[in-house]
Amino acid sequence: LDKGDFTVLSQANVLASFKNILNILSIGLAAIAGISLIVGGIGIMNIMLVSVNERIQEIGLRKALGATSRDVGLQFLIEAVFISVIGGSIGLLIGFFLTLASKRILNAEIPLWVVFVALGFSVAVGVVFGTYPALKAAKKDPIEALRYE
Repeated sequence: LDKGDFTVLSQANVLASFKNILNILSIGLAAIAGISLIVGGIGIMNIMLVSVNERIQEIGLRKALGATSRDVGLQFLIEAVFISVIGGSIGLLIGFFLTLASKRILNAEIPLWVVFVALGFSVAVGVVFGTYPALKAAKKDPIEALRYE
């Protein structure tokens, strides 16, 4: 009998193969999630930049009435974080309802720590991608902003 005619696989070998496949799938899903966060962050940045350009006179008026650059920047940064957290909360709700719908087929549940991690990422995306528009708003000269048409 030739040794190349058959193979013997133990359960440990099969389990190791499944672990490798799951690791590759996890890396792929993490890459997709990372790209989604970047795209969402760029969307938030664009929304905030448009908001800054549309509200130049408001920024000038606030600064003329005594608001500091820090106050104006913080206002826009809080708005960016708020938009991001609302988007993250909507995503969590969709995930929750999809999990409820799939409970009949899969044994799926969402641990509480995942909710906090997701909301933490939402806040981080809002801060990271809202900083540039907030700084741009904070640097506006009040006199030039009030003259803006």
